[in-house]
Amino acid sequence: MLYYLFTYLQEIDFPGAGLFNYISFRAALAIVTSLIVSLVFGKKLIEVLRKKQVGESIRDLGLEGQVEKAGTPTMGGLIIIAAILIPTLLFAKLDNIYIIIMLITTVGLGAIGFIDDYIKVFKKNKAGLAGKFKIVGQILVGLVIALILFFNDNVTIKEKVENKVLAGFVEKLGDDYVSVRADNDSTATFSWVESHSTKTTLPFVKNNEFNYQWFLGWMDNDGRAKWAWLIFVPAVIVIVTAVSNGANMTDGIDGLATGTSAIVGVTLAILAYVSGNIIFSDYLNVMFIPNSGELVIFISAFVGACIGFLWYNAYPAQVFMGDTGSLAIGGIIAVFAIAIRKELLIPVLCGIFLAENLSVMIQVAYFKYTKKRTGEGKRVFLMAPLHHHYQKKGMHESKIVSRFWIVGIMLAIVTIVTLKLR
Repeated sequence: MLYYLFTYLQEIDFPGAGLFNYISFRAALAIVTSLIVSLVFGKKLIEVLRKKQVGESIRDLGLEGQVEKAGTPTMGGLIIIAAILIPTLLFAKLDNIYIIIMLITTVGLGAIGFIDDYIKVFKKNKAGLAGKFKIVGQILVGLVIALILFFNDNVTIKEKVENKVLAGFVEKLGDDYVSVRADNDSTATFSWVESHSTKTTLPFVKNNEFNYQWFLGWMDNDGRAKWAWLIFVPAVIVIVTAVSNGANMTDGIDGLATGTSAIVGVTLAILAYVSGNIIFSDYLNVMFIPNSGELVIFISAFVGACIGFLWYNAYPAQVFMGDTGSLAIGGIIAVFAIAIRKELLIPVLCGIFLAENLSVMIQVAYFKYTKKRTGEGKRVFLMAPLHHHYQKKGMHESKIVSRFWIVGIMLAIVTIVTLKLR
């Protein structure tokens, strides 16, 4: 909202109002504001939750220090959501399609998590929202996001296309081009051609682009463009559901999900800034996505919210985020990556989430397999998700969190390096 105010002030030559035109300036304001909201609102919310005895009910799994955590206030994800929404509404362009998508994701998945936590805490039902309803909710949010991204005309990319004409007859085919002298008395011109495409970034290959239309190769060009949603929509739903559940699995010990998500958020901010800037995207030869630079403001608020929440969630935690926070941050990461067309980097960037998810899947599958074969179920890990395995081995949770963060930073570096490593 303040963006529009300062746009008006700039029109009347108000000193300093032009600063709001810079994404970097608004991103800095967003991260500072989200930190303030987290610290101030967080303290008050924790006090309210304690008075209402909104405490976590913890099943004794034989883990060190687990019993002492019983009664710790939960639903702290409300702090994260507030610290994301308030700076975004203040400093971002609210008519930007990518900002609208991220707001829908935050509120939608946050609401699903809130319902789950509400049932656990106030209805005294430890199971919370039934798993099938939770999945249905995630699928619906993913479906809405996928349809917007596919059918909205404002979701486009710009590609640099080379055109050659005779010297002295340079034709302007786009808004921007660069002329370069070529052989045979001709001139090479490079035009930025905007299109509504289902292309995304494919890491570690020379031509680092992949089009979802590839799966419809037996159709003609018009058919592939028309029916590509049959591939794109399910892909988005699977990614949103998987990453949000991965974040939910990771939220098992103090500060793990929050810190890991902050590292992922910083990486996504870099990728969004590069993808939304025509100069950097051209220099690095990455996909240029018009208007996506505005996402830097949103992800800055996200990073500030995670770091601010870590103030209260670091060991020993004063509050747990609950599903209200974990489902929201996982969905935000997934949709953000899809919006900047870097979703195929998620297995690398969100390697911690992936490992946590896989550990549970492997544990359950192996247990069922061995029980069917031998009558006695066996386990691969001492306990799943993966962080509990290390707890069972006697490692203190602070050390586990620190080491997982280090791995997360290494994965983030690898993700950024993929911009040039092909």
